[in-house]
Amino acid sequence: MLSPSVSSAPVLPPPALPRLFCLVSTDDDPALLPGLAAAGIDGFQVRDKTATTRGLVALTAAALDTGACVVVNDRLDVAVVAGAHGVHLGASDLSVAAARRVAPSLMVGATCRTPEQVARAAADGATYAGFGPLFATSSKAGLPAPLGLPAMSSAVGPLPLIGIGGVDASRAGSVIEAGAHGVAVIGGIWRQPDPLQAAKDLVTAVS
Repeated sequence: MLSPSVSSAPVLPPPALPRLFCLVSTDDDPALLPGLAAAGIDGFQVRDKTATTRGLVALTAAALDTGACVVVNDRLDVAVVAGAHGVHLGASDLSVAAARRVAPSLMVGATCRTPEQVARAAADGATYAGFGPLFATSSKAGLPAPLGLPAMSSAVGPLPLIGIGGVDASRAGSVIEAGAHGVAVIGGIWRQPDPLQAAKDLVTAVS
């Protein structure tokens, strides 16, 4: 919970919802963030389950310095203190409705896996839904089997959808064609031989 004694950075007005989110953790090279933004990555999602709060705040600040849209996974307190544009919430995190009450001006994303979950997130005040995993991925343990593009297409409507899970430049275009507003990428950038070129290829794929 946020404490009244905790000072926070000025909250920036939410920019347009990104077409390309790059998830970033403290294990990734922050020196590449400006180059990724220059290549056309218009959003960063700060996600790190093991980082300290100070580490998350510092990484969020580095992402904000690129000028891209920045949301923080799980941690509404970090998003507010660091002055991020938004927060992304999973099923076990603070509810979308509670986050919207605490921080009404922030972009709020919700992880969803069914049309019903997308509709509930919309009713609770979410800005967008992260839908996935669409394809097989090793970037996060404990995920269900890949949902596939037809499942995502069935959820189009109540909220803009960001397709996630196994998305790379070879698949990003098909995710957009299936109805997604954009995509979120981890290994499709960070596990590529040239992350900056991978980012450029992704920008081409979704344009």
